[in-house]
Amino acid sequence: MLYAIISEDVHDSLERRMAARPDHLARLEALRDEGRLVMAGPHPAVDSENPGEAGFTGSLVVAEFSDLATAQAWADADPYHIAGVYAKVVVKPFKKVLP
Repeated sequence: MLYAIISEDVHDSLERRMAARPDHLARLEALRDEGRLVMAGPHPAVDSENPGEAGFTGSLVVAEFSDLATAQAWADADPYHIAGVYAKVVVKPFKKVLP
């Protein structure tokens, strides 16, 4: 089943986010290579694809996991979560309708 992992950053997270980014991306690339990643990306803090020093307010990952507990465990082990980038992480089932 698909799960949405919706994360909110702590205030002023950009430096921690950039430091943990290579490990974070490696985990996402592993999901992609397994054919389980639907989409992933950050929420810019301003209305721009490249927010610069404004940074990001959180992230969204939609991926396939065997169950909610497995999705939650994956989210809990995220390098961003471990590095203190995220203030809050919500994991919930997701049903893709379109496209």
